[in-house]
Amino acid sequence: MRPMRRSRIAATLGCCVMLLGAGGCASVKALFGAEPSVDAAATLEASQPSIAVYRLDIEAPSELRALLETYLDLSRFQNVPQSEDITPAEIDRLVAAAPAQARGLLETEGYFNPEVTVTRAEVTRAGDDAAPQALPLLRVRVRPGPRATIDHFAFSAKGPLQEAADAGSLDAKVLLAQVRNGWRLPPGMPFQQSQWSGAKNNALSKLRADGYPAATLGNTTARVDAQTNSVQLDVAADSGVLYRLGPVRINGLQRYGENSVQKLSLLTPGAPYRESQLIDFQERLQKSGLFEGASVALDTDPATAQAAPVVVQVRELPLQQATFGVGYSANTGPRVSVEHTHRQPFGWEWIAKNKLELGPRLQSWSGELTSYPLEGLYRNLIAASAERLEAVDEVRKSWRARIGRTQDTPQVERLYYLEATQSRLDTTSNTGTTTVSNRAVTGNYHWIYRDVDSVLLPTDGYTVSAEAAGGYAVSGIGDEASGPFGRLYGRYTHYRPLGGAWFATARLEGGAILGNRRVGVPDTLLFRAGGDDSVRGYEFRSLGPTVSGALLSGRVLMTGSAEIAHPISARFPSLWGAAFVDAGNAADRWQKLDPVLGYGIGLRWRSPVGPLRLDLAYGDETRKVRLHLSVGIAF
Repeated sequence: MRPMRRSRIAATLGCCVMLLGAGGCASVKALFGAEPSVDAAATLEASQPSIAVYRLDIEAPSELRALLETYLDLSRFQNVPQSEDITPAEIDRLVAAAPAQARGLLETEGYFNPEVTVTRAEVTRAGDDAAPQALPLLRVRVRPGPRATIDHFAFSAKGPLQEAADAGSLDAKVLLAQVRNGWRLPPGMPFQQSQWSGAKNNALSKLRADGYPAATLGNTTARVDAQTNSVQLDVAADSGVLYRLGPVRINGLQRYGENSVQKLSLLTPGAPYRESQLIDFQERLQKSGLFEGASVALDTDPATAQAAPVVVQVRELPLQQATFGVGYSANTGPRVSVEHTHRQPFGWEWIAKNKLELGPRLQSWSGELTSYPLEGLYRNLIAASAERLEAVDEVRKSWRARIGRTQDTPQVERLYYLEATQSRLDTTSNTGTTTVSNRAVTGNYHWIYRDVDSVLLPTDGYTVSAEAAGGYAVSGIGDEASGPFGRLYGRYTHYRPLGGAWFATARLEGGAILGNRRVGVPDTLLFRAGGDDSVRGYEFRSLGPTVSGALLSGRVLMTGSAEIAHPISARFPSLWGAAFVDAGNAADRWQKLDPVLGYGIGLRWRSPVGPLRLDLAYGDETRKVRLHLSVGIAF
């Protein structure tokens, strides 16, 4: 790598790290308070013009001032409709009631010894006519005093859960420990009424989700010692009976057999009920490609608690479906497409998909035959594809055919297959057009792992994708270019919230062809960089080794990216602005890998079906600006 380029990349990456650090230091303090009840009969008519009948000044810490300005009667009745008339006696009543009302509001935030005073002064304000009008000035002064903290917390259970724990059941002991350890108001925390309610609901939800859906809360007390500003919390729960899983009852099936549902359940009859298992079952049904919608719920009839039925309601997708589309990609330009799906061809329990795309730079067909789910969430797979691609002074014609198995679990996807592939590459250079044709047969294994907060719109967690292949290549050049080879590829993406509504994404990608460098590996198995999901600022497949003026695909690849993003405004929380820096390249060997730099700014729309990215990137090597548009996430 040239020294000057190293310095440019280091400087740019350093700036990006500084930006990430600045974003990470930002923080936003959110106040989650329970809203006191509002008497609907006292709500003023907002549609009528209103006038101020007195002025109000509240002196209190900012977060408490907002609470009082929202819910204190003195604040709510400050403006009245012009058709109404508030008398001095009514103002006196509001003033007299304000200290007690303010103290009640402050207690919900953990302040049990506040000093609240309300004073009144007459001031003069000119009205619409020449005569001055006297307008009272009401001043509420609040000294909240120390905030009460949790001094003690105890959780107890009665019923079958406690009985099982006393009898030595490890599952029961673990659940009780999880409820206690997951308590959200431990000793030392400030007391808030909203947090107290939320903590009780969270403990109850844990019991109901882990075997005891009929659990209820018994005696729950929050004893306040105003002199010491401490609170003692005691929570008691009645677990109810332990529910065990029973038969799966399926409603809504018309076209597809019960096996299409049963093979996806992974539920063990007689096992204790776990809400997470039913949620995973529901997600597998929705991803199966057979159902438009699905819900999975436990029948909580106490009479069947020892074998509680699991009720599955599905809404089937049509037997056949055709989709026509028009689109545009910064990588391959405009296109039209048609896709057809048959979910039971020839009466087989398979899903057949065919897709045709036509554009000026890319013409492709792909077909796939996938079985209904089998034991262990496996599916059998038969697939083929063919394409013609134009990119950067080259035309590539290729086809693939594969047979294998897939497995899709909540966090891991696996794909095993044998593949035959052929590619013909016509490359134009200053010496003319060169044609290279290669074929290969390979055994392949792909593995994807996800640990993210959202598959569609991740902001926290990471994904890992790994591919390994080994096979034999036959080159059109001759026997000396034929032989065995291996292929490795990996991609790691990390998502991290930085605080203050800032979010960071980092990506690292690498690949290599193993074996004799003279072996002619098909171009579809080699590497290029550049484009929307690679090094932005450069044309799709425009980065790779150059031989005699011709751009070729490389046998090694390394790219990386760092990005920070932030919502543009509170009014449009799903629209983000972003800044990024990318670097990388492809080459014949690691010693010749010369990374290039791209950086820029972009917009992100976090749509319900996935993110849409619009990037304006500058290529440091070409000194040109490119617009990139992409939809979705690459895992």
